[in-house]
Amino acid sequence: MRYLSRGGAVALMLVAPVMWSTAGVVTRHIEHAKPFEQVFWRSLFAFGVVFAVLVFQKKHPWRAVAAAGWPGVVSGLMWATMFTAFLFALALTTTANALVVMSVSPLITALLANAFLKDPVPVRTLVAAGVAAAGIAWMFSSDLSAHYAGMAIAFLIPVASAVNVVVLRASAARLDLVPAVMLGGALSCLIMLPFALPFSASAKDIALLAFLGFFQLAVPCMLLVVASRSLLAPEIALLSLLEVVLGPLWAWLGAGEIPAAATLTGGAIVLAALAGNELAALRRPAVRV
Repeated sequence: MRYLSRGGAVALMLVAPVMWSTAGVVTRHIEHAKPFEQVFWRSLFAFGVVFAVLVFQKKHPWRAVAAAGWPGVVSGLMWATMFTAFLFALALTTTANALVVMSVSPLITALLANAFLKDPVPVRTLVAAGVAAAGIAWMFSSDLSAHYAGMAIAFLIPVASAVNVVVLRASAARLDLVPAVMLGGALSCLIMLPFALPFSASAKDIALLAFLGFFQLAVPCMLLVVASRSLLAPEIALLSLLEVVLGPLWAWLGAGEIPAAATLTGGAIVLAALAGNELAALRRPAVRV
């Protein structure tokens, strides 16, 4: 397994949420495809991209999945859950509710990592996670309302993310879990297919969803797998919150959705929390991971 320096891993974990955050602005330009169909095509293209990467690396894709063993299966299930749960949550609650629920991911990840990996959880990371969660709540405070079923489904996302990151960290030294991203795409396709039919996507829709499958799912998810070999689990989850901050920004620049003042203030709080955590890490001795 190839390990990165901490700086290289942090760089990957800054690039990944930037790529994830493009989903909202791109989907604003989709013409006909229904949400379930959007997830189906996006997952299908993500599956195809990872499949092609494995072939290019001269690995048999399905043998690579089998070689990942049970950790690969669990990781694949968690990817599939994350690929699909957000959509189901949005059908039952607001985007704001879903994103605020998702902001608890670093805290859940820290608890699981400490329990199962004995990963140290720096105080700076716990403080930064709490500040970031408060910032996200502030961002969407005017939109929050009680939609308990949707918020319960949204809660699956940070739980699945935390389990996935812990599995990736636990297996980093002995297994390549990039094939699990492909498995997650395949499972997501199968889950979405009954809801996606009959297909209604235009050629433009397919092109946009192909872009999302490549740029917004496959590549950043593979980057996370690589970064997980060198970063502690809570830090991975904390850096992933950058997606929540950047999503409204791209929607503003690319779709004319002007953010509220609370969105800008809350986003600044989240960015300050992320920056503060990394600056504090630079001042301390490196943690051996």
